[in-house]
Amino acid sequence: MEGEIVNKVANSALMVFDMEDLYPSNPRLELDIAQWLYEGFILREKDFRAHLKDFDWSTYTDAYVALYCSTDAILPAWAFMLVTSYLQPVAKKVYLGDKKALERAIFQDLLEEVDYSIYDGKATIIKGCSKHDIPEEAYILSTQKLMKHARSVMFGEACSAVPIFKKKV
Repeated sequence: MEGEIVNKVANSALMVFDMEDLYPSNPRLELDIAQWLYEGFILREKDFRAHLKDFDWSTYTDAYVALYCSTDAILPAWAFMLVTSYLQPVAKKVYLGDKKALERAIFQDLLEEVDYSIYDGKATIIKGCSKHDIPEEAYILSTQKLMKHARSVMFGEACSAVPIFKKKV
């Protein structure tokens, strides 16, 4: 057929590493423990424990939870540990920090689980566009991981990739 359009990218040996394939659909929620502190600043252990015991934790079912304190309260480490002990049975995972820190931590965990051996000796492109907000740290970590396996690493789309790394032969 004359003038047939050929997708050269699909026919190439170029491997695509797409963060969107890793993106979990679980909700991301924040939990501010200041709500259980006296006047938002003082931890009264007995009251704190009572609040946790009476709280409806079902909102956090299968969610990634960012645990933080919005005030400048000085809290013992056990306060966050105690809240985590209530979240753990329902939440997918609990992290300390805000939503940005939560997203970074989620991707760090996910990228540690990837089998990078399928990229051994291959030209690889880390896809740049995504429907989701992928933290920049995820791109850095994936680059580090892929450099150990791929022949070359690029960033972006096949039509306009930026070379990042190429193994010396």
